[in-house]
Amino acid sequence: MWTVAGTHLLLLSLSLSLSLVLCGQAGTYWTYSGSLGQDRWAESFPACGGDLQSPVDVETSSAQHDPSLTPVRPLGYSQPGNDLFTLTNNGHTVEMSLPGTMALEGLPWRFSAVQLHLHWGSGGQGGGAEHLIDGQSTNAELHVVHYNSDLFPNVSAALSQQGGLAVLAVLIQTGEETNPAYQNIFNYLGNVRYTGQKVSVPPFNVQMLLPKQLDRFYRYNGSLTTPPCYQSVLWTVFSERVTVSYTQMERLQTALVAGAPGSAHVVPLQDNFRGTQPLNGRLILTSFPPDSAPAFSVGEVCAVVVGVLCGCGGLAVTVHFIVNRLRSSSSWDVLPSVRTAVQPRGQEPKEPKQNVVFKTTPDPEREEGPPKQ
Repeated sequence: MWTVAGTHLLLLSLSLSLSLVLCGQAGTYWTYSGSLGQDRWAESFPACGGDLQSPVDVETSSAQHDPSLTPVRPLGYSQPGNDLFTLTNNGHTVEMSLPGTMALEGLPWRFSAVQLHLHWGSGGQGGGAEHLIDGQSTNAELHVVHYNSDLFPNVSAALSQQGGLAVLAVLIQTGEETNPAYQNIFNYLGNVRYTGQKVSVPPFNVQMLLPKQLDRFYRYNGSLTTPPCYQSVLWTVFSERVTVSYTQMERLQTALVAGAPGSAHVVPLQDNFRGTQPLNGRLILTSFPPDSAPAFSVGEVCAVVVGVLCGCGGLAVTVHFIVNRLRSSSSWDVLPSVRTAVQPRGQEPKEPKQNVVFKTTPDPEREEGPPKQ
């Protein structure tokens, strides 16, 4: 009978197995550049030369809106339990194990979480994310990896099968404010500086790593972005970006190295992103019309309404004050050019003309515009 500790060890073992596969087959080494760089991956890993490779450049004008796409629904992300996460430097990226109690719904099947990892640049050349949106890159990208637990018993069985994996892609940009959710990871980077080092991380709300708008995304069929490049991934690339501070991004770009302590071949762990791959006729679906504006929350709508009302109230007070000031002043001094003409004795003043009332009702003959989407 499995104990809680035994189950955790099994999940950790599966996560480490996936890590080894994502880093390449046993005995085969690869890099992002140089003689073993991504241009040569297909020589050792044939799937890397396939027609369904990732990442891709999402052209929003060509993406097809599919109203049947439902929002991604993370399960257990906000309450990961008491088991510690394991953060590892595997020589290609920093990854963190996730408990199998975390899962995704809103996809064709249920997908259970395995691990998350990051891709980033070096700061000098810009970029670092793997997926592009209309040719534009961000500084880094988070991938949350899941396997199809409806069809397969574990991640190893699902890894190379069509529809076996689902990956959430979060584009990360830089700003002024520190992101506390990502700090749960960045705080421990110094403990995994060298390849093979691991550190335990207290569990935290993983959903805070994701964008707030989980209903706005692009979806397509693709592959792992590292060898062996199995074409088994259902990708969800969120439209909304997540922001971390400049200091946090600099730490990610400089804290890690590839190589063991004391090795003569230690190099900075940077620019660990794959170039975009051809679509080869693949269709990218979008959960929202490409030209639609982001939806506002109830709180945001209320804030706008209150702001407008306050602004109108302030304007009314200002106008009332000005009118009263004008009335309190002598009309002969303020408006000498509009003094009333003296009427002859015995002649009644003429009635002023009625103000013109402009038509404010809609013209029935006017053609209505197209309905809003």
